Amino acid sequence: MVDSKFHTPVKIPKIPWETGYQKKNIFMGSCFTENVGQKMEDLKYPVDINPFGILYNPTSVAEGLKSLLSVRKFGPDDLAGYNGLWHSFSHHGRFSGTDKDQVLEKINTRIQYSSEFLNTADFLFITFGTAWIYRYKKTKEIVSNCHKIPATEFNRERLSVDEIVETYSALLPAVWKMNESLKIIFTVSPIRHWKDGAVENQRSKAILHLAIDELQKRFPERCAYFPSYEIVMDELRDYRFYAADMLHISEVAVNHIWQLFEEALIDEESRKLAQKVQKIRSAAAHRPINKSTPEFRKFIKKIYNDILELEIEFPYLNLKLEKEHFTRNLEKTGGVHSKK
Repeated sequence: MVDSKFHTPVKIPKIPWETGYQKKNIFMGSCFTENVGQKMEDLKYPVDINPFGILYNPTSVAEGLKSLLSVRKFGPDDLAGYNGLWHSFSHHGRFSGTDKDQVLEKINTRIQYSSEFLNTADFLFITFGTAWIYRYKKTKEIVSNCHKIPATEFNRERLSVDEIVETYSALLPAVWKMNESLKIIFTVSPIRHWKDGAVENQRSKAILHLAIDELQKRFPERCAYFPSYEIVMDELRDYRFYAADMLHISEVAVNHIWQLFEEALIDEESRKLAQKVQKIRSAAAHRPINKSTPEFRKFIKKIYNDILELEIEFPYLNLKLEKEHFTRNLEKTGGVHSKK
């Protein structure tokens, strides 16, 4: 009998709540947040992912939440011009652009939408990436992104455990005042911030872990922790689970974490439904060589009818885009889009 063990499984702490297709989930934080959030979005779960773009440090995430609570309206003075682009220091570069008015419209429209989403959300997933922050010398503000402005215009500092804890100890009650049923799941990104150096990256991650631990102790009924960092460091302790830069994790690693995330945080009915949704999504992505064959018409009619059945059984499921896709294909091939 073989008794070899080739990895060290991480025990997922029992989380007393579950999300699913009937729950709304908002994700904020580092790019790892987008990995998991995108998985849920692809499977048609109700999600809102990073309304300010990728945010790496706890202070920037906190400022983003404050902006959603107050439904902050950004104006021209909140933008900085550099290299022909207008930037917000509160946002990732995906919000930047050459037209100031368009940038502000994009920012403010998203804040309005995400503020309303947060107000009725069931879960808020927060991923901290680093305890290091950059402070813009001209205004003394902590920035979410330096937007490739020269480093000489910023001071680099490291947050302490106490600073993070005190910020969130004041902020979270305000969030719950707006949405008292909201549950918060913290994670620490397993992606290394190598520019900080190996030692400083580890110290930074340690600060984030200790801060989250203290917040869990202060708010045990509403906060939990999902060990994505530990899963990568222990279960996936091999460079084959990393991307080419040896810092970001690979799609295989993301899928593994997603499977553990599903088991820990998503209800059983939703997991089963997600398998059906995945089949429909895969069918929608299928590109046949010849769309005029009887087999293709039969194929798309079957998937279209599957969608109709799911809409009846699960009225909260949003398959509008997929339904439109197969409706167009039925019309092009002369099929009849009905169950009869």
